[in-house]
Amino acid sequence: MTKQEVSKRVVEVGIVPVVRASSPREAMLAAEAVCAGGVPVVEVTMTVPGAVDVIAQLTKSMGSEVLIGAGTVLDAETAQRCLDAGAEFFVSPGFDLETVKFANRAGKLMMAGALTPTEVITAWKAGSDFVKVFPCGTVGGAKYIKALKAPLPNIPMIPTGGVNLQTAADFIRAGAAALGIGGELVSVAALRSGDIRSITEAARQYVQIVREARQPAKSAVAAG
Repeated sequence: MTKQEVSKRVVEVGIVPVVRASSPREAMLAAEAVCAGGVPVVEVTMTVPGAVDVIAQLTKSMGSEVLIGAGTVLDAETAQRCLDAGAEFFVSPGFDLETVKFANRAGKLMMAGALTPTEVITAWKAGSDFVKVFPCGTVGGAKYIKALKAPLPNIPMIPTGGVNLQTAADFIRAGAAALGIGGELVSVAALRSGDIRSITEAARQYVQIVREARQPAKSAVAAG
């Protein structure tokens, strides 16, 4: 996929599940579970054992239907290995200039992490396609996104940390381009017990919440 196609998919879906699992098998189950719930996007973090191999396996088995990305990518070398495995996008908890440059050279989508206004601007100017605002929940949640979007309306932000079924709609209404959701969607307990149905059901709920939260904005545009 082109970077533009990946960007469009991320925004359309509005949800980026963050997979932190204790084994490759659990990571594979997580990807299958969220996809079954209507979220054809998955971010496999580098904290998953054998993460690069998991990305390669998912690309082969589900790459035609699921957008596979790499998370917790801290340097360009790791990004290269993930690219070789088939990753379509990179996510980092913070800003690393060389990783952003690598993504741009490779023509892949980048979600660099930032928290303060200065960091958000720096990541955006460096070429990050989205800015992952992390850890968002600890600094005000949706209200913080709304505050950032006021002076920076053109920077697409993906809040991560503090996004759950109760706060997701507020984040969307505050201006988030999409939501990064970890354990509140990809439950570690559910993966360990093999109860992936609960993850699939949670994915369905998040899809519905995002859709409904976006409706007022669409109606306002149509009315205007």
